[in-house]
Amino acid sequence: MNTNQRAIACLEQNKYDEALALFKQAVEESRDVQSLTNLAWIYVHEEEDHEAALALLQEVIALKPASYFPYNLLGEVYIVMEKWPEASDILARSLAIQPSEEAYNNLAIARYHLGDIQSAADYFQRSAQPSDYAMYSHIKCLIELGRVEEAKRKLDAFSEEDEEFVGQVEMAELYVELGCFEQAVEWFEKGWKLYWKTPDWVSRFVYTLLKINKVARAHEVLSEVIQQKAEDIRDANKEAFDDDWTEEEKAEYIQKLAEEQMAYEGLLQRISAGYIPPMKYDTSLRSGCYLFGCERHQHPEYHE
Repeated sequence: MNTNQRAIACLEQNKYDEALALFKQAVEESRDVQSLTNLAWIYVHEEEDHEAALALLQEVIALKPASYFPYNLLGEVYIVMEKWPEASDILARSLAIQPSEEAYNNLAIARYHLGDIQSAADYFQRSAQPSDYAMYSHIKCLIELGRVEEAKRKLDAFSEEDEEFVGQVEMAELYVELGCFEQAVEWFEKGWKLYWKTPDWVSRFVYTLLKINKVARAHEVLSEVIQQKAEDIRDANKEAFDDDWTEEEKAEYIQKLAEEQMAYEGLLQRISAGYIPPMKYDTSLRSGCYLFGCERHQHPEYHE
């Protein structure tokens, strides 16, 4: 076994420190496409040291690798660093070598943040599975582009039975954006018992209930979350702090709970005065295994 194979074998056995040392040794033996990419992958996915990975991957790209692995990985790093133009350029180069769902999805993210919503919509669609987050993002783009009929048709086709189903509250959020408040309420109700309650989507639920004159249910929803926050604050005050939870962290947590409670308490008045709670939308990075020589994913070692 060469050094790279031994490193991957250690990684498979969860001998992480040994694996990292061997990946570094492989770079010392030869600074080539394989050793640099594999060490960068470890820095990204195990160490979360994106700066170290960036330097290694820029060195790899200068070698003009024939594999799309380092291009995809560098695209990930640029996305995390919010370097949108750089991410867009490198992921386009990756797709020119070999199309992959990860590159399509991440290129869509870069284009979305660059304000090229049409391009983002197209790339999200290319990476999407039925009812998944990429298709959800595709539909979000369609709504922003004003293509609401197409967006609604595609959203109506989502199924809770699909393996990568995005989620009930996410469905509701897009129906709110489309102005389909009855359908939005149906999906919010489905998610009510399943989701952790946070002000961003609960406020949208209350807004939607008021839009279809379900005032009593809006009061019920708010009463439940306000009561839950009060209980959370009482429980937190009883918790002793220790090495894992300092006095300062406890105070910050209680302050956050109190702010959420206040947000709920004033919500009906704010909505009645014309406030429309905004949709919270985050793009979702897609990753993969880009380790050369990974037997589990049947990746061969890199050869020119």
